[in-house]
Amino acid sequence: MANNATLQKQESHQVGRAEATRGIYYTPRVDILETEDELVLFADVPGAGPDTVDIKYENRELTLQARCMPRQSETRYVLCEYGVGDYYRVFTLDESINADKISAEIKNGVLTLHLPKAEAVKPKKIKVKGE
Repeated sequence: MANNATLQKQESHQVGRAEATRGIYYTPRVDILETEDELVLFADVPGAGPDTVDIKYENRELTLQARCMPRQSETRYVLCEYGVGDYYRVFTLDESINADKISAEIKNGVLTLHLPKAEAVKPKKIKVKGE
């Protein structure tokens, strides 16, 4: 019975993982802030560029993938602390995001995603009439 539980855990761990084309991928660190109009997500993806980033939104899941090419080939490092690999991360969003207006840009290794809120969930200002 322990083997079945282990197998189920391993199978569920595999769901949603990035395709490991080169065997190494990293989970980018993110900051997410909320304003009245949108969520803004900042993801660290050093070494990635606009042509290597793939963002998909489907069934309330936002998927970030980015390819990061090796810095140098045939180099013998004395010390190497910075790993190179692809980035992958998935976020489950609620229905309050307006998927048609999601936008993204990348600058200096930081990917910025703007996730606008749907009009139905934005705070409404109620005008008070007086005499």
